[in-house]
Amino acid sequence: MLPHNLKKGDTVAIVAPAKGIEKHFVDYAKQCIEERGFKVLTSENCLGQHHYFSGTVKERADDLQWAINNDEVTAILCARGGYGCVQLLDRINWAGFIDEPKWLLGFSDVTVFHQHLAKIGAPSIHSTMPLNFESNTKEALDSLFKSLDGSKLHYSWTSETSNIPGSVGGEVIGGNLTVLTGLIGTKHQPDFQNKLLFIEDVGEHLYAIDRQFHQLSKAGILDQIRGLIVGDFSGIKDTNPPFGSSLTEIIKSHFAYNSIPICFDFPAGHTEDNRALIFGKHANLKVENNTAELIYD
Repeated sequence: MLPHNLKKGDTVAIVAPAKGIEKHFVDYAKQCIEERGFKVLTSENCLGQHHYFSGTVKERADDLQWAINNDEVTAILCARGGYGCVQLLDRINWAGFIDEPKWLLGFSDVTVFHQHLAKIGAPSIHSTMPLNFESNTKEALDSLFKSLDGSKLHYSWTSETSNIPGSVGGEVIGGNLTVLTGLIGTKHQPDFQNKLLFIEDVGEHLYAIDRQFHQLSKAGILDQIRGLIVGDFSGIKDTNPPFGSSLTEIIKSHFAYNSIPICFDFPAGHTEDNRALIFGKHANLKVENNTAELIYD
């Protein structure tokens, strides 16, 4: 069941479940959200600092639980990623997302939560976060609010590299590739059967991406998905001597015997133009050689 669409006057809670964040980023995001007609609450430790993190594990878990349990809150926006969300997973009572689902939004390390929510059948939104609001494109911010208010999401884009054409439908799932593969084989791994898998990453070596795809393959996930949406892979590194294959070549090599539609350069990930994706909602993907289209029902 999808959470309710937000309407003017509804409340968005900002929490910081991972790395600490500076006040001006949260203030700017709060202003943007309020200008759209929503109320904003910030968790007790949102602006805290405990070494690398915004708070201790208990403080961060308490903040997230507060947002989940608060009847006034209709959407939970994570302030930033970094690292730390996985530390909270087993400390949270997630039953509220089943009984009274709310939107949880974020990307990067927040993929931990997206994967767990997919596991329990609760939709969520892969979107930009307050850390990035100031540098985001208008399209990225607009897509976040469209995903919240129930507006239809329809994306068309051009790929710089050659896609693998095809048309297919399914629920969208995924997130940051490194975080996603880190949950394979755990109790938090969702069902990838017949899904459209979205992936993005930042600062990884080409050999590491190849290794992660081998992990996806050996876990049977590449045989289960119906389509692959490749987002932004920022700051990709090579070795000396070079690995010998590009990102596109690495990904395509893992589908030599499994032909599914694959599109590259979807505008989402660690990029200013980070468009929102609704995980757990059905969409139709149409891929041509150098163009693609994703339309939510």
